[in-house]
Amino acid sequence: MTRAQPLESAADGWVLWGSELSPFALKVEALLRFAGVGFRWLPASGSFFEAFRFDRRRRRLVARRLPLTWPKMTDLDEFPLVPFVFGPAGENLYDSSAIAAWLDQRVNSAAHSPLLPTGDAALRFAVRLIDEALDEVGLYLVHHNRWVVSARDNDAGMRLAREMRALFGPLAVLVGYSFPGRQVRRLPYLFSVAPSDAAGFDDLPARLRPPSRPGFPPTHKLIEGAFAQLLGAIEPMLSARAYLLGERFTLADASLYGQLGMNRSDPGAWRWIRRDAPATAAWIERIARGDFHPQRPDGRLSLDDPIAPLLDWICRTLVPLMQQNHDAWQRHHANGETRFNEAAFDAGRALYDGTLLGQPFRSVVKTFQVRVWRDLRAEWDALAPADRARLETLLPSAHGLDHTGLSLNSAALARPS
Repeated sequence: MTRAQPLESAADGWVLWGSELSPFALKVEALLRFAGVGFRWLPASGSFFEAFRFDRRRRRLVARRLPLTWPKMTDLDEFPLVPFVFGPAGENLYDSSAIAAWLDQRVNSAAHSPLLPTGDAALRFAVRLIDEALDEVGLYLVHHNRWVVSARDNDAGMRLAREMRALFGPLAVLVGYSFPGRQVRRLPYLFSVAPSDAAGFDDLPARLRPPSRPGFPPTHKLIEGAFAQLLGAIEPMLSARAYLLGERFTLADASLYGQLGMNRSDPGAWRWIRRDAPATAAWIERIARGDFHPQRPDGRLSLDDPIAPLLDWICRTLVPLMQQNHDAWQRHHANGETRFNEAAFDAGRALYDGTLLGQPFRSVVKTFQVRVWRDLRAEWDALAPADRARLETLLPSAHGLDHTGLSLNSAALARPS
């Protein structure tokens, strides 16, 4: 990537294709706003012809009939439904974390500070680690919050219908009706499995009742416990400083905003966040307004004790989940399995059993998580010994990331007493 002219205004034709229901679209929204890139949300803010044109562009991109500008895809990656960023010169971008790196290279402004810190490899790794943990684990938590915790009071279907009206016209109502049922059916794929004898949802239509799945251990308590622990880790940080790592907004903040910001429109989940983490809720509201003050390009970022509880949470959730997924991918791949991700889940293939936070789960191998884990491990291995040592003073253990191999030592899951 080469540095280019500033990306300045909506008149430049930048488009964020996605829905405000998506945590990754909200994350990209925050990244673009912070970078000062003017853009429009589509399809929500466009005419039918604009929405149709960009939907066709998205479809051609996913079908590999248009070139992808950034990032380079691997055999382990797959395109999401949303979000995408489309530029006026034919730029086609996807993957929220990769877009942050692209913006760091393209935004030429004295007011812009890097979303991925430069000049401090340990700090940069910490930002990357937090970002991936929130993307990969946080997604499960906030999706559960919307369709289980807020099962009775979210209006996600109605909001999607409004956003899609430009593209589908009166048929958007049908999209809005079918969307909640689709998302509830996907709950087990996204780690949320109800007990087979689950009670408390009998008043809901059958299509909106959180499902169990034969042979799958229930995970509702696991997910809600993990979310409570996440709030407990970040609330002291955002009570004491402007951003997770200090005085500047980074990719880690964008990721946190995207995930928790998704639940800002889910009343039951949002009440939970406001009750247990009021400073975090106020921070989410501030970022939602596009308010990045106080923000100085030379603001200080720190690897210090306040971040230790969040890193501890990551080492008890992301690290074992990614390692178990990677091990399962190796086994299935060696046995000739070719179908993974949601298609495999729906077909009952490429499944594996694991343990997280002391509780059992069953999931499907996700190849994009294999790529994420390999990238993180490669970055960890590339750190200088002094940088690794700085992180090890804050991590409960580095054994889940060290260069000795992909084996996971149980010491990685709990800080020594």
